[in-house]
Amino acid sequence: MYFQWYPGHMTKARRMMQENIKLIDLIIELVDARIPLSSRNPDIDELGKNKARLILLNKADLAEDALNDRWISYFKEKGYSAVKVNSKKGGGIKSIQSVIQEACKEKTERDRKRGILNRPVRAMVVGIPNVGKSTFINALAGKACAKTGNKPGVTKGKQWIRLNKNVELLDTPGILWPKFEDQEVGLKLAFIGSIKDEILQTEELAAELVKFMNGAYPGVLEEKYGIPAVGDIYGCLRDIAESRNCIVRGSELDTGKAAAILLEDFRAGRLGRITLERP
Repeated sequence: MYFQWYPGHMTKARRMMQENIKLIDLIIELVDARIPLSSRNPDIDELGKNKARLILLNKADLAEDALNDRWISYFKEKGYSAVKVNSKKGGGIKSIQSVIQEACKEKTERDRKRGILNRPVRAMVVGIPNVGKSTFINALAGKACAKTGNKPGVTKGKQWIRLNKNVELLDTPGILWPKFEDQEVGLKLAFIGSIKDEILQTEELAAELVKFMNGAYPGVLEEKYGIPAVGDIYGCLRDIAESRNCIVRGSELDTGKAAAILLEDFRAGRLGRITLERP
């Protein structure tokens, strides 16, 4: 399976981010807690040179808590501010304002020395598609000011959002990078729904997920779907189809539908807290 998805609006979005970076004090980068490294766009480090940085481990409720903590330590050791959040349910959101001020302490101090007082921190919110940027902004602002959706590519243009007198946010569209050097990264991005499902082979993708679950979380699929021990990967999809009554043309098993169910259950956290990569 080969993974690549870089539609035209992403090129435009990257250019827009480059043009606006001079206005920015802080880059808030959202990553998916299940794949904290693979969900980081390598272009952001180049774009954000010399800017204060804050990494948010979003969807932390879908990943193993002990591993979330290890990832937070990992990023802090690399010199970033880092916090775990669950934007959908509001977990960790209350602490963000103080974390932003802390991350921009040096900038505020420089302003004060130059006689500039009370200028709000300007933060750019970045991340790959479907990582939850708009949901995070709405949770932080306490109102729906950014469009949200569970499909990649909902935010198409930039928008400034004034949180309060201390912080202004620039929401940006989710962008990937033009070429995945490592197809393993593409696979993980496809698992979490950051690449459009329409361009993927769903059954192949689900088979890869079965393979991963079998190695890292043995017994979880058997328990979830009430199926026998997973031996043959495609056999597992047939077992899921049977247990979920996915039938086509009379009595034939619909493994395509079973694959879609498995992927959706994983993405929604219905298989439990699963982390796909470790620090």
